[in-house]
Formats: sequence, structure tokens, C-alpha cells
Amino acid sequence: MIYSIGGPVWVCARTLLSSATHFAARPIPTVRSLPHVSRPPVTALLQRPTAHLITGPSKLVVNLETVLDDAEQSPAPVLQPVFDSVSNPFPALPPIHSRDIERRVFTHRSYHGRPNHVFEDHLGDPSPDNEKYEHLGDTVLSLVVTKILVDDYPLLRVGPSTKLRALVVGNATLANISCQYGLHQRLRLHTAQEVTLRASLNIQADVFESYIGGLYCDQGLPAVETWLRALFIPYIKAAYDHVRTQHGLPPASLPDDSLTAFGDMSRKTGAIIDDESSGSTRGHLALFNQLMHKKQLDVEWVYTTSEVGDKNVTTPIWSVRAEVNGEVYGKGKGRTKKAARNEAAKKGLMKLGIDM
Repeated sequence: MIYSIGGPVWVCARTLLSSATHFAARPIPTVRSLPHVSRPPVTALLQRPTAHLITGPSKLVVNLETVLDDAEQSPAPVLQPVFDSVSNPFPALPPIHSRDIERRVFTHRSYHGRPNHVFEDHLGDPSPDNEKYEHLGDTVLSLVVTKILVDDYPLLRVGPSTKLRALVVGNATLANISCQYGLHQRLRLHTAQEVTLRASLNIQADVFESYIGGLYCDQGLPAVETWLRALFIPYIKAAYDHVRTQHGLPPASLPDDSLTAFGDMSRKTGAIIDDESSGSTRGHLALFNQLMHKKQLDVEWVYTTSEVGDKNVTTPIWSVRAEVNGEVYGKGKGRTKKAARNEAAKKGLMKLGIDM
């Protein structure tokens, strides 16, 4: 069945392959001549996942790869690390030396139009498209990114690590990288679908994975890992901060120069650097509240005093104690109420046997 804006038209392959005279002699029946067929709206036609194009005696069937759905659902890349030409340049694309591998890397399966429902190719006639390289590249990419996470973030738990990796190797990120390298422009595609397929986010991401697989077959894992490490470490850092934010945690750290300047200012003014800013109680309050919730215990935060410390400091210092059923679990002080609660929560965790 071929879809048109006016409605579906039923056409058999034999009719399409006949001569123009024979085709004119046998007019194509429309929806009106077919019983019990409702006329779908145009919006429903645009949402069809596939369409088929039959050309020539070879009866070539080409799948549209659900490009319309892809265009509607393609998210903007969440990770946008900053690359510069001096300290953090965008890595150059390592060349593939084998011309045969390179040609296959950029050959989409629509180019040759082979059927995709075959269990395996015939001996001596393997499929010339890039799907196997894409499959291999997906695995190699996941391996390298996981290894970076294990090496650079050894304390990261598996759950957050999985979220982080999904962001890094997601189609939105890979398609963005692929376009920066211009890989999608080098694809060999079926001429009837060239524009739509080249603009597909999935196709852009797939050709990047295909290039990884081809480079792996051409030069081995060390060459691939060297390139991907330089490329993905900034993306992984951005993903790390993003996942921390999703977990309700503050940014990982301030820049070194910012910490130095902040420390110098505090020493000159006599200001108190509370534990929330320095990071010593970062995340303790959330963990303490979580444990209390699991134990079905209510925490009462009692602010006892609000006093001013050194005469050169005008910011009040808050004091608070965390009480559970009348028992004090911890006390804390800080320049803000939240900082004071963080300090009290840290001591509350120590009372529960959790030393962080």
C-alpha cells in the first residue's frame, strides 16, 4: 500500500511493473471503490512508521526509518561541553587507512537495498553496508566510556554511573558529534531517501558508531581508545555534573582559582567558611533525611540562637539541633540555616554509625 495526501491507494507490485499502456488501461482503485475502508486524516498518515518504494524489476523495498517520528522526537543534546583551540581542542578525526573499510563504514543499507529480514548472508556475498560496523562500534564505545568512568570516578555507584553513560552515548550526543565531524555528509544513501535519511538523528548517531567500529577493525582498540578518551572526557564531566544535579547535589567543585580567592578573602575578613561551601558536609543532609524517612522517623530542626560572631562579620551564625522523638541526634552551626542543618546532619549520621 502506498500512502498519498488524498488517502491510501492500493497498488500491487505486478501493476507497477507493467507497461504504461497497461497501467493506464487498469486504473488504480481508490478508497471510494474499496468497501469498509475509512479515510484516515492527513495527520494519521504522517505518523505511519514506514512507507515502501518499489522501483524497477528488482522490486527494491526501502524503509523510511521512521524519519518523521525521529524528527518529532529528537531531543536537543543535553551535554554541550566547551572546546577551545588552546587548552581543550576538539580532537581530530583519526583516518581509516583501509579504503574497503572506509567505503563500507559510509554505506547505509538503503544504498544497495538488500532485504533486512534475512537470517544470514550467503557465503562469499556478505552484506556491503555498515550495520555490522555500527553494531561493533556501539560495543567498543560503551566499553571505552565505562572504562573512563571506572578510572576517573572510582567512587561513583553503578546506578548513577549507568545514567551518566546513557547520557554520554545517547543518540542526541552522538549525532551532535557526528555532525561536527561531518560524517553524515559522507554517507552513501538511496537517492529517493537521501535528504530525509541524512537529516535523521538516528542515522547521524549510527554512522558515528559505524566509524568507531571501522577504526577498531582497521587499527585496533588502542587507537580507538586514545581518540575517544580525548573526545569524551569533557562530555563525561558535563554528564557527571548533570547527574549530580538530578540527585539534588551541588556542583562537583569550584575552580581552583575560585577556591583560592575565596579562602584569601575569608582570612582577611575573618569570615566563617561554613561546611556547606567547603564541601565537608556536602550531601549529608539529604542522606540523613533519607535514612530517617526509611526508618519512618520525623526529624525536628530546632534553631536555638542566632548570634553574630567576630565583630568584623555582620552575617549571623545560625545554630540548630536535629531532634528525633526528643533525642538530639546532632548539632550544627553555619552562616545559613541550611549550612547549620548540614553540619547537624553530619553528626547525626555519625550517631547512626555512618562516618563520611
